[in-house]
Amino acid sequence: MLTDTHTHLYSDAFAEDQKEMIQRAREAGVSRFFIPAIDSGTTQAMYQLEQDFPTEVFLMMGLHPTSVHENFREELALVKKQFEKRSFYAVGEIGIDLYWDKSTLEIQQIAFREQIQLAKKYKLPIVIHCRDAFDEIFEVLETEKDDDLFGIFHCFTGTLEQAHKAISFNMKLGIGGVVTFKNGKIDRFLDQIDLKHIVLETDSPYLSPVPFRGKRNESSYVALVCKKVAEIYQISEEEVARRTTQNSKEVFGV
Repeated sequence: MLTDTHTHLYSDAFAEDQKEMIQRAREAGVSRFFIPAIDSGTTQAMYQLEQDFPTEVFLMMGLHPTSVHENFREELALVKKQFEKRSFYAVGEIGIDLYWDKSTLEIQQIAFREQIQLAKKYKLPIVIHCRDAFDEIFEVLETEKDDDLFGIFHCFTGTLEQAHKAISFNMKLGIGGVVTFKNGKIDRFLDQIDLKHIVLETDSPYLSPVPFRGKRNESSYVALVCKKVAEIYQISEEEVARRTTQNSKEVFGV
């Protein structure tokens, strides 16, 4: 049994074949799909997805850092309102992204911190998006570090040192298609990280693993990530699937 801990199944990229794509994932052994939020524009599509696949789809709620703009207070209010209405499995995806826009760093930090505090309020994990912002992310986590801080460092692409730092904040490392890239680098040191700190993901429709790099990603490809991780750790794919799914249960509580 495989778990895709991060997949945007509601994406327009799947508008033509969403059900077929999910069926392919099932056939590949994927039985759990954890769905990150982006902003208010994706909320209804997420709810529809949950309604269509109630036993397999698990929703998060949060404001993605690339959606943090001048109206971020309004967006955060909508996030908090959703938590008052119903339950979720994580606050995410949240974090800091300095690849697209460095000018919003200050408000990204505010949004990140407030959503961490929201997660603590509801005793939930956070799911972190980090792009060109390891130092900035760690700075916020350092000030928020306590027993209630835990979650997943989604799409981890850092160094061994940064991996240990992330783990020190009670974060699992979300490993996806990048582990299969020739220049991905994380494959060189991943076996130095205890497998108990690893969960698998696709981030579909983005970041397809080899041999589909550059094409649309989908949740069935988490099996390719599993295969590569099994090669790195020199254990069976079944063992990787079992242990990483167990790790995901520890994080999400389901």
